[in-house]
Amino acid sequence: MNILILSAGTRNKVVQYFKKELAGRGKVYATDCSDLAPALYEADEAILVPRITEPGYLERILSICREKEITGVFSLIDPELTLLAKHREEFLAVGTTPIISELEAVEISFDKYRMYEKLCQLGIPTGRCYMDVDAFAKAVEEGQMRYPVFVKPSKGSASIGICQASSLEEVRFLCSRQEGMMIQEYMDGTEYGADVYVDMLTGCVTSIFVKEKLKMRAGETDKSVSVKDERLFAFIKNFVESMGFCGMIDIDLFRCGSEYYVSEVNPRFGGGYPHAYECGVNMPAQVIRNLEGLPNEVRIGDYEEGICMMKYNEIMIRRMSGPDAGQKQE
Repeated sequence: MNILILSAGTRNKVVQYFKKELAGRGKVYATDCSDLAPALYEADEAILVPRITEPGYLERILSICREKEITGVFSLIDPELTLLAKHREEFLAVGTTPIISELEAVEISFDKYRMYEKLCQLGIPTGRCYMDVDAFAKAVEEGQMRYPVFVKPSKGSASIGICQASSLEEVRFLCSRQEGMMIQEYMDGTEYGADVYVDMLTGCVTSIFVKEKLKMRAGETDKSVSVKDERLFAFIKNFVESMGFCGMIDIDLFRCGSEYYVSEVNPRFGGGYPHAYECGVNMPAQVIRNLEGLPNEVRIGDYEEGICMMKYNEIMIRRMSGPDAGQKQE
């Protein structure tokens, strides 16, 4: 069994975890468009590829899947998830399973307003959102919304372009700078992140890990602590299975008072997933088991509370030219 991790970037831990779980039963291949992506050199083999926007990118990835006899493939960046979902049949035709949700679920996840509409349709609590400034202004007048609010791109990631606004004038200015801006209710409560695995064979949620976010950095969880709440587990399970997700899912939630609200969803490994793995929530093992044709046991909330994750910076030193250029430097 061979695993291909696309756009590995700086996600060294994810590569390490898959190598550990394969335990010599196969290889982990990693790709990136830059030879300065440190996670490449954690893999059994690093492969440089074009940018995903360049012509021929898909054909290059399919070629790698054929040549390396890849069993399963997944990406660690948002723009590539749609490509995998859209071309699922082409990957299956070369014997490779894309580890990704269906295309509709992926596209809804990356359009925040569509996700808002879907959540409302399913009756799942979420913060109010508006794409029209005048409709928002009317909601403020009627007492349905209040300041401050967030103004953000409806299609975006990594907290890029998010601003807080405290007046209608600020909202109008921020929305005028870029098309597709969304006005979102400010959630004044405790923020949580959930790492979820949906079995690719049964469609059932088999793992949920929840962490309270203590500190954020560049849109990712920097410090967090594991928490358990059976009511929240049931809330997440209902939402995820209603949406039809599969594989790895990363969810942002808020608790305001006694109510939980879904904020955002990413159908991939989240940046804070190492917290879950180190607490025993082993999604790489579940992926491998599914690729072997075996369903996973349901083990929701099977971890210890009160375990903290604290990110810190590491460095990798390696020669980029000369006789040892292709070797990982210890």
